[in-house]
Amino acid sequence: MDGTRIRDKSPIRAMGVGELLKTEFPPRRAIMTPWLPERGLAMVYAPRGIGKTFFALEVALAVATGTEFLGWTVEHPLKVLYLDGEMSLSEIQTRVRGSLRDRVLAEKDQIRFVTAEMQAGPILDLSQPGWHRHLVPYVDGVDLIIVDNISTLCRTGNENDADSWNVTQEWAVHQKSEGRSVLFIHHAGKGGQQRGTSKREDVMDTVIALKRPEGYKASEGARFEVHFEKSRGFSGRDAEPFIAQLHKECEVYSWTHENLAQNQYDRAVAMLADGMSQVDIAIELGVNKSTVSRWAKRGKVEGNV
Repeated sequence: MDGTRIRDKSPIRAMGVGELLKTEFPPRRAIMTPWLPERGLAMVYAPRGIGKTFFALEVALAVATGTEFLGWTVEHPLKVLYLDGEMSLSEIQTRVRGSLRDRVLAEKDQIRFVTAEMQAGPILDLSQPGWHRHLVPYVDGVDLIIVDNISTLCRTGNENDADSWNVTQEWAVHQKSEGRSVLFIHHAGKGGQQRGTSKREDVMDTVIALKRPEGYKASEGARFEVHFEKSRGFSGRDAEPFIAQLHKECEVYSWTHENLAQNQYDRAVAMLADGMSQVDIAIELGVNKSTVSRWAKRGKVEGNV
């Protein structure tokens, strides 16, 4: 059979290096600088109750209004589709109003929500191809899709089985090819890693883990460490871990953040000033003794110890 006819019938497309070098591709911008690119895939995972849905909703609100979140910037407002499998509509309403972005969002209608509570029948399941067709009218014109979360919205199959992720992955890659980004929210397992197959991480541009800080107290609410476990396209200071804290006053939400190393240094200095040994400080903060020794020397130079 003629090789040309075979290629004509093939669904696979190829590009020669000559054509690749001559083609002018549009620059790949960031939806949220530096970690959420246009036409990108990302995942955020955390243990239950740490505040990952607060995190995800704040990302959605920042992207929809062109505002910053935790020091990450958004160049201009974009359209967001938020797929939620757990929260009630009243809870979503409270959080959106508390962000003080509600007026801008209402005027421009920048976010659409699909929640389990809204459905008369079965809820969305991205691990079943039939549901992909039902979503088509809602993804049109959207720049970012947030899937909150994998456990409730990708239910078919065993989550430990790599093959069970294939259908959802194909849907996500298709969204990427259509110019959309997808952010998946997921749970951490008992060992602290993302629950289920690690194959999910293969196709992601960014993987973020939210973790409990050492010495965390329940009274602190949503306070967590932000760790970049995969950071395709950025590095250095942009990928350094930090601590984020949610504050609530008079039904208004606000966030603060600080470098993790600086936070640990400040805690170590306070412990040294209280007479705690360097060995005990290293155990308390989960760092090497040499790190505490270095902090002690710095503290003496700065007059803090």
